[in-house]
Amino acid sequence: MSQLSRLIAILTLLKSKRLLTANELAKKFEVSIRTIYRDIRKLEEAGVPVTTIEGRGYSLMEGYSVAPVQFTEKQANALITAELLVNQSKDASFVEDFNEALTKIKSVFRTSIQKKSELLQSKIHVFNPTYENISSNALSEIQLAITNFNYIEINYCKVNETDVSFRKIEPYAMYSTNHKWILIAWCHLRNDYRAFRIDRIQHFKILQEKFEDRKFHLLTYFQSCPYNDK
Repeated sequence: MSQLSRLIAILTLLKSKRLLTANELAKKFEVSIRTIYRDIRKLEEAGVPVTTIEGRGYSLMEGYSVAPVQFTEKQANALITAELLVNQSKDASFVEDFNEALTKIKSVFRTSIQKKSELLQSKIHVFNPTYENISSNALSEIQLAITNFNYIEINYCKVNETDVSFRKIEPYAMYSTNHKWILIAWCHLRNDYRAFRIDRIQHFKILQEKFEDRKFHLLTYFQSCPYNDK
């Protein structure tokens, strides 16, 4: 049994209002008690209100129920395919956040859909013929800065250069091309919009200070300043 299937099964048992001990769960699923402890933490991290009764076991908070969301097989297949594409991303934060979100979505799949989605996952693969050993771990934080209008300070190194420059920027938009995420921002050093490859940002800091929206439009930017690696 996969971890996801076991988590769903544990949640189903907890929804029955029974008080369950870690030892009972470990015997039922033929895993170690330590594995059950990890599973319970996973459920808690996913927002499931598991109550621990000292010396007695686990139960669900009274009144908790899983939203009655239903996915068709084609919709589930689309999510599985998206997962494989996302996992090609060079940004670790984006991959982690997407996979955690998808785990929550999968928890409401019907059993038949879950089995077929796992089968499909074993039968498709995404090749990346243009490998480049550069990665990032900033995408999720930068997305928050875009939607909350927070300044970002970055140390940036251009392609084919070794010098690192300090920039204070206003992040406005991003897009992906050739497996690279590009951030469009107003650069206070250049006093203009600039494109920054996120995997070329060596260090960054999201500031609490907020900027005034310049009403940036991505399509207008593309028309006036098409992207090239900087």
